[in-house]
Amino acid sequence: MRTQVAIVGGGPAGLLLSHILDRNGVDSIVLERQTRAHVLERIRAGVLEAGTVALLRDVGLGERMDREGHPHDGSSIAWENRPRFLIDTKKYTGKPMMAYGQTNITEDLYAARDAAGGQVIDEAANVQLHDLTSTKPYVTFEKAGAAQRIDCDYVAGCDGSHGVSRAAIPARLMKTFEKSYPFGWLGIMSETPPYPEICYCYHSRGFALASQRNPMLSRYYIQCDLDTRLEDWPDDRFWEEFKARCPQDMVDAIVTGPSIEKSIAPLRSFVSEPMRYGRLFLAGDAAHIVPPTGAKGLNLAVSDVFYLSRALTEAYRYNKTDYLDSYADTALRRVWGAARMSWWLTMLLHRFPDETPFEERMRLNQFDYLLASEHAQASLAEQYVGLPY
Repeated sequence: MRTQVAIVGGGPAGLLLSHILDRNGVDSIVLERQTRAHVLERIRAGVLEAGTVALLRDVGLGERMDREGHPHDGSSIAWENRPRFLIDTKKYTGKPMMAYGQTNITEDLYAARDAAGGQVIDEAANVQLHDLTSTKPYVTFEKAGAAQRIDCDYVAGCDGSHGVSRAAIPARLMKTFEKSYPFGWLGIMSETPPYPEICYCYHSRGFALASQRNPMLSRYYIQCDLDTRLEDWPDDRFWEEFKARCPQDMVDAIVTGPSIEKSIAPLRSFVSEPMRYGRLFLAGDAAHIVPPTGAKGLNLAVSDVFYLSRALTEAYRYNKTDYLDSYADTALRRVWGAARMSWWLTMLLHRFPDETPFEERMRLNQFDYLLASEHAQASLAEQYVGLPY
């Protein structure tokens, strides 16, 4: 096969890149190692920055999001024995955010690629990248036991943290930056009306979060130890512990129900540099992971795709490579800003094992400063809503 851009990874980053390139007259083929059903079963993020919302609308993907998504003006922090605090993005930036599940976005992208006749090859096994520093890179894979090859001009690595794309960059050229946190999130999904706002809860028992996916799909989390086992947490125990970490008015408003999905996610920060190697460009989780506290993971993948699609379009339309040459530096500036913000919120809102009374007081003072300072509130709102592309 022959295409202009071979995209490895059929999640939202890869599909969105293919969709935008197609709208700009650039051919692509997407390779995904899983089935479409498996991709659509992944339960991921649901809070969209203002820039993500605007981009999805700009590329013709906003109709269902605007119909089914839940706009909101920020997220609340309910701190034990303190007043409720709103990260007021609307007040300080004039920009609303949107609660709309990643699964819905992926469904919308599949529909768009199908309607346009786009090539998305699922169950592509043993994907390998070749001659990435030449002008004629190619990708090989196996489908139903048969070896196949795609010749291309560029390769986009959108295959996540465990994919083959990042591993194709020689180790001697890579720098990785990582921080693992000594806890995880135990999360459940329930088909119940969600709590009306996204709310972070800081409590002496640990962190909790009420989030939303659609009007009849709720997502709730509690901080847990890394050795926590799902079988030790039946629904009743989860709801009891979650409510113990929330203020009473919130407890009274939460509608509980049986879980339809339950999982434990460890928290970590990870950035890999460079995001380019020859004709290979990394985007999304292939290059960086942030803890979910700041709701930045999906949004960072979208901003990567924005920069990369712009660069590839410019290269084909005008034979200019300025944006391609600056892609990694441009994307990484935003990545590091989101990594810092996610790290800061994680440090602020969680209980850390073996923390000292001094560290506990510093956290409390940081929140009290946030409550008292409009400058601090404006700074947090600007970062939370998403810095401009």
